[in-house]
Amino acid sequence: MSDLDKAPIPKAGIMQINAYKAGGGQFSGAEKLYHLASNETPHGAPQQARDAVVELANGIHEYPDPGATKLRDAIAKKHGLNAEKIVCSNGSDELLTLIANGYIAEGDEAIISQYGFLVYKNVIQANGGTVVVADEVGFTVVVDNMLACVTDKTKVVYLANPGNPTGTYIGAGELNRLHKGLRSDIILVIDSAYAEFCLADDYHDGVDLVEANDNVIMTRTFSKLYGLAGLRVGWCYASDGIIAVLSRIRGPFNVNATAQVAGAAAVFADDFVKMSIDHNVKWAGVIGQRLSGLGIKVTPTHANFMLIHFDETGKTAEEADRYLCSKGVVLRRLEAYNIPNALRYTIGSDEANELVLSLLETFIKS
Repeated sequence: MSDLDKAPIPKAGIMQINAYKAGGGQFSGAEKLYHLASNETPHGAPQQARDAVVELANGIHEYPDPGATKLRDAIAKKHGLNAEKIVCSNGSDELLTLIANGYIAEGDEAIISQYGFLVYKNVIQANGGTVVVADEVGFTVVVDNMLACVTDKTKVVYLANPGNPTGTYIGAGELNRLHKGLRSDIILVIDSAYAEFCLADDYHDGVDLVEANDNVIMTRTFSKLYGLAGLRVGWCYASDGIIAVLSRIRGPFNVNATAQVAGAAAVFADDFVKMSIDHNVKWAGVIGQRLSGLGIKVTPTHANFMLIHFDETGKTAEEADRYLCSKGVVLRRLEAYNIPNALRYTIGSDEANELVLSLLETFIKS
């Protein structure tokens, strides 16, 4: 009998969770590491955010504002939102957890898409809920498949838009159709973590749906575009009723003081944002073209990463990962998403991207 067998029994579903593992890899022999597995920005954080953190240094002995008032006000001003309908969090992952804690109980069902973010499944199971998976087509969410999964037990639908790890999206019309097909007692969670990178004309982050309905939550993050991954800053926009629930179950000081001041400054770093998006657009095109020329299929992306497939190369993603890691480059393995012969490639710096493309060319031709 193991120690786990003798331990106190947790809530139903918890021991069925496969603990989340961040992107990583085994690397050796390289002088420099290029970590392109976690969708971090290659540009660091905006100078405004770094200055705000330095200025705060003498006050870190004090508790943070429990309501993150200045951060919520800054977000509301930037996006034209009602600050009273915003809850800030320790990364958007905390919000995904709070939503499940507040609305999913043992025996309830929650719907995710086939390649939805792994955290969705974990938070559903942690609350004793049943995960219902809707098939995707071409690594893209299919609204009809999501709606076909709805039953009397459905409580929450989690949708990443754009998707992670796919980089695909559904347009505003399909998003509206998904919501329209749900009962009013089912919550639609629109995880818009990569919204800033999606420049498609028909894309919408979900704000209009939130403002017109009581059962929609849009979640966002400062970890990607704004480079505050190490501080963990997220936020959501939702109806008064949902905000009242999330505010009651979140920790009283869930967003630390450093995260609050950095986020409030970063949200207005317009020059930094433009530079980051321009860099992403440029390299998404270059990477897609050059990898396609090597026979590596690339799923069209609307995020700051690319899903690259090795099925037609005569090589495997595992072999590619081993080779890249030996040269100091770490991409994201995707066995956990049941996409074993693909890697997720975070668009990096000019130097990192040139290196990855050169290494993959050598690997494919070897």
